[in-house]
Amino acid sequence: MKSFFQKTAGVLPALAVAACLGTTAVMVSVLGSLPALAAEKPVQPEKNPPGDIPDSQVFIDYTSPQGFALKVPEGWARSDRADGASFVDKLDGVVVSVSKADAAPTVDSAKADYVAKLQASGRAVQVSAVKQVKLPAGTAIRIVYTSNSEPNAVTNRQVRLENERYLYFKDGKLVALELYAPKGADNVDQWQLMSSSFRWK
Repeated sequence: MKSFFQKTAGVLPALAVAACLGTTAVMVSVLGSLPALAAEKPVQPEKNPPGDIPDSQVFIDYTSPQGFALKVPEGWARSDRADGASFVDKLDGVVVSVSKADAAPTVDSAKADYVAKLQASGRAVQVSAVKQVKLPAGTAIRIVYTSNSEPNAVTNRQVRLENERYLYFKDGKLVALELYAPKGADNVDQWQLMSSSFRWK
């Protein structure tokens, strides 16, 4: 079953960044032009990339009514959606989304399904890794890729993003955890904390 998230997953980070940059007006139109986004060329990463999550950042528990929980940064702007929630701070973001699935994803199925969707719907998506990882919640699939943000409505400036997507599966439920930040930002420890904190309720 294809959820709204799956159909638009490749542009969610870009849209969230666009919102931060004040480009809300173009967000709706983007959803109607997904095929054109894939043809976009990658923008150059920032030389001094913003987006580092401070080491002093406090993380709090987020419990979803859809049966899972994880730690998210305290103070980030939260938006609830029918299929999950997003947490955004400037150019950084966390998106969790739930859909139904018949079986747990494998590396092969993720490459055939998710990667194809990302490349078709995202902005200049370049996938660098699709791996199976073992986390406290069980086996998950980790997809690593870069993409362009939505252009700023005033300056037309874009930011090159780095993204990690984790796919967790249990009893017919698939949760996708998306983490994104400007390419070059150092968020390794913070992203590991959040992906490892995921648990089923």
